[in-house]
Amino acid sequence: MLLRGYGIYKAILCGITLCIGVLLSCALKADTAPQPLHSWEYHWGDLPLNSQGTLFQQYNTTITWNPISFPANPPGRDGQQHVWFRGVLPEGNWSDPVLYITSIDLIGQVYLDDALIYQYGEFDAKGRGDFAGWPWHMIDLPEDFSGKTLNIRVFSYYTNIGLWGEVKVMERLDVLKSVIQMSVQDFAVGALVFVLAFIASIFALMGPERRGFAAIALFAYASGLMLLAEAPARQLIADNALAWDTLRAGSYYTLPVALGLLLSHWFNGTTKRWLTRIWTLHLAYLAISIGLVQTGIVSLSLTFPVFDALLVVTLPAMLMLALFRFRELSTEQRLLALSFTFFIPLLLADMLVAHGFVAWRTISLSYGTLIFSLANAAIFLWHYRHTQQQMSLANETLEHQVSSRTKELDRLVQELESLSFKDSLTNLHNRRHFDTVFAHECRRVQQNVGQLSLLMLDIDHFKQINDHFGHDAGDSVLVAIGALLRHYFRGLDIVCRFGGEEFIALLPGTSVNAAEARAKALLELASQLPLTHQGTLLRNVTFSCGVATYPDHTQDPFRLLKLADEALYQAKNGGRNRCIVWAESPQTQEFMLGSHSPAGAITRLSPKMHKTSERKL
Repeated sequence: MLLRGYGIYKAILCGITLCIGVLLSCALKADTAPQPLHSWEYHWGDLPLNSQGTLFQQYNTTITWNPISFPANPPGRDGQQHVWFRGVLPEGNWSDPVLYITSIDLIGQVYLDDALIYQYGEFDAKGRGDFAGWPWHMIDLPEDFSGKTLNIRVFSYYTNIGLWGEVKVMERLDVLKSVIQMSVQDFAVGALVFVLAFIASIFALMGPERRGFAAIALFAYASGLMLLAEAPARQLIADNALAWDTLRAGSYYTLPVALGLLLSHWFNGTTKRWLTRIWTLHLAYLAISIGLVQTGIVSLSLTFPVFDALLVVTLPAMLMLALFRFRELSTEQRLLALSFTFFIPLLLADMLVAHGFVAWRTISLSYGTLIFSLANAAIFLWHYRHTQQQMSLANETLEHQVSSRTKELDRLVQELESLSFKDSLTNLHNRRHFDTVFAHECRRVQQNVGQLSLLMLDIDHFKQINDHFGHDAGDSVLVAIGALLRHYFRGLDIVCRFGGEEFIALLPGTSVNAAEARAKALLELASQLPLTHQGTLLRNVTFSCGVATYPDHTQDPFRLLKLADEALYQAKNGGRNRCIVWAESPQTQEFMLGSHSPAGAITRLSPKMHKTSERKL
């Protein structure tokens, strides 16, 4: 708990110091500009130390030292893992001088004359040690350092041995300012890449091109983590160089995997197979190398040369495979491929500098990552616009479909309503429709003074037609009668099939005399209607009709149906083929076609069998 509290305290103190230093560095100017060491010399092999762990002074004069322009990779290594360098510290007037070293391959000790002033890494009794990462170094110098000799002991089993980058005396605040300035671009581009990686992840989860966007997200995450892990200011965030370099290695080794996944998604056939083999090989190397490092079997530093040698072959191969089939790519794929052509040369150049094939210089991978990020941003904006257009089109299509379905549903509802209120055989309104209209008309005439007549019609001897000619002939008779009734009753009149061979007509605003006259005319037309079925001439049919009118026959219009039915009953009993107007007196008005009732007239057996509902004969 105490160590954790001390760590937090140290981190806060470093942060405050850094902020104050940056602010002061903007206002203060060092008395002397940064100066490199001069008169560098080297000596292969290790030199013994005295019992106090300091360098024997006589070795500065008794052994052979060879001149070198910079303390790194002297000639004639021949498997040597130890080397000493010495140089002369510059003259100058500094207020808070430090020695700045970009990096050491791999561990080292720094002596001012014969006194140890700095050590990086752990040395055993044989002067060997394990890789501890590649941080930058800021070594405190005493006030009287000018002109003195600086001795540096280095141990390395890496491809490089010695110092790397810059070695110069600077003001402490200038070092911190330089570290921050060198990291700002990497952090800014890294933040942008992480945002784009997050967006690509969303597209990978939701969009149609899931595998392609997943590969882009993986490449973006890897490149962003690599920029973060390589930024010099990483030590100000967490002072654990080995952890940062492990993160850098993992993200660096992931780049060709993501690139291969993306390119193999674009192509088919032989090109796809070769790209799949390449990214699978890199994935295997990533898993094996990091696994061996974590188990302590292999040093992290030794995984870089092997990977770089592999990458020198596979990276150009992937790029050439993509460019060879460049014409087959879509516009967005071409844009990404071109961004890779900027990123890959920077990656290869950084690799050459790291292994000493090219003189040290700063290679800003953030430029390549920035170009890749801008290409992705353009693609995301295009996809967003395309998605919005598709959504708008989908909405329009959906609205059109909903409108079309609604119209179709309305049509079906109307059709169903029509079917529910119409008789399918005669195409007349049915009993249900009549009940609705009758109730409405009754309420209307009650509220507004007027007349309402009701005719109840029944085909005489209809059962004989069914029995003699068959039910199909009977149906054809009903169809013909339905057509006659539709033609005869017009305007406000409502005619319905009441049930079986029974029909009913509601005549709003019609007096009893007018209703009777219309009924007589209808009976005349019906008796003269020619009827045939499948070429066979059927006998003519006649109607029996009952008439009732409001308010002539009742003060309650709802009783018209009952009264008209009673009148029809009287017409049937009176010999059929006639119209009876309902009357309270025993004497009724009667109209009969001919001088006698048709032969075979059917009479009701008893008034008790009279119904006001459907009548089936």
